[in-house]
Amino acid sequence: MPQAQQELLAGLESVQKPGRGDGEASDDKNKHAFWDTQPVPKLGEDTSGLEPTAMGPIDPPDMAAVRTEPYNLPASFEWSDVHLNDEDQAKELYTLLHENYVEDGDNMFRFDYSIEFLRWALQPPGSLNEWLVGVRVTQTRKLVAFISCTPAELSAHGTRVNPHHTAAAAPAAAEYTKNYDEGGGSADALPDVASLSVADLPPPPPAAPTASGTAAGEGADEEPGLVEVNFLCVHKKLRSKRLAPVLIKEITRRVNRRGLFQAAYTAGVVLPKPIARCRYWHRSLNPKKLIEVGFSRLAPRMTMARTVKLYSLPDQPQTQGLRPLREADCEPCCAKLNTFLSKFAIAPKFTVAEFRHWILTQPGVVYSYVVEEPGTKEITDMISFYSLPSSILGNDKHRKLCAAYSYYYFSTKTPLCALMNDALILAKRLEFDVFNALDILKNDEYLKELKFGIGDGNLQYYLYNWRAAQVAPGQVGLVLL
Repeated sequence: MPQAQQELLAGLESVQKPGRGDGEASDDKNKHAFWDTQPVPKLGEDTSGLEPTAMGPIDPPDMAAVRTEPYNLPASFEWSDVHLNDEDQAKELYTLLHENYVEDGDNMFRFDYSIEFLRWALQPPGSLNEWLVGVRVTQTRKLVAFISCTPAELSAHGTRVNPHHTAAAAPAAAEYTKNYDEGGGSADALPDVASLSVADLPPPPPAAPTASGTAAGEGADEEPGLVEVNFLCVHKKLRSKRLAPVLIKEITRRVNRRGLFQAAYTAGVVLPKPIARCRYWHRSLNPKKLIEVGFSRLAPRMTMARTVKLYSLPDQPQTQGLRPLREADCEPCCAKLNTFLSKFAIAPKFTVAEFRHWILTQPGVVYSYVVEEPGTKEITDMISFYSLPSSILGNDKHRKLCAAYSYYYFSTKTPLCALMNDALILAKRLEFDVFNALDILKNDEYLKELKFGIGDGNLQYYLYNWRAAQVAPGQVGLVLL
């Protein structure tokens, strides 16, 4: 690598993806006090070499212990499910998140989820409106807090994460339920749950309609078994009302009522106890803008012109047969993606209906492309990325940072580095400013080669109420929004 390029990449000070708890102390005693009441491995517990027979639920499921009534809210507040197919309610949620959702540690950027993105993220097959949990002011009906979850499926070390797994469980269920229902730990002791995910939810009855009107489990070999919890947001003026812990307990109660007792989630801080520690990398597509807004800086002895030239890309993709993913491609591509993901220790599994929802291109939300063999018409490779812009705070020239995030892919013929270089070209043509990727999947094969710069913080993956051996980032096949 040329010296000038090394200097520039070394000087790249990319801002980490907001909402992951960046900048918080990892040894926060209050946080650990809260997590010490939960069915998770302790920080000092050695889980690196766990045998398969030792993996599984920490606490057994106990439906009898699950609360049947909603948790009490402070006076003048009430529960209200959010219906995203109602345009007014969708706009209310967008406004709440746009004005109050998490920012980066330097208060320079704040996620700007579009309504289309929120519908994509929160209405996959099997979703229910009872999992889109809002809090309103009783008198004005103003939406002031929100938390949500969506279904999926996950395996860990080749075993489906499942509350009914037969591995021996620790006899701590009663104490956990007591501590949690009594609100053990302070509000400040709660995790960064903007990215919290909860696993292994047995789905609603097979014919139950989802929030988006699709039959649950459509096209499924087996019913979905996991939910991811996301978008915990409390209005800035109500942060002292202790709404966050009540939201967390209520969403947990609702999924517990569906038989859920496991979880998967991510955080930028170290909590008891990560199953993997990963890192974000950033590839500049519009270096001039990124430097102007403070996302990155000009490296020593580098001019703006040299920096722009360094990150330049061809105008057109280089792989023959590359084209947008089509509806007819979904079934074979779903099978090939599942085959690829099954090679990883931590991996989701998609039904065709889920693949269609999550991967098929939706302009402004998610973009997917395949490589088709000219002669046989076989699909050999796939790439995808999703769009998650951020509002730029306090900059007079630029208002929005357009970021693409590497999503799911598989490669059976075209080298991954060539595929991802085409993804960069396509993202730049779509006017994205930066392309972000974690060092999960097989991403290490292209990150340095394609001039990604390493971010300045880790992203931890966790499994809740599921003991499993720790894995390296390259053994993680799960991408959480």
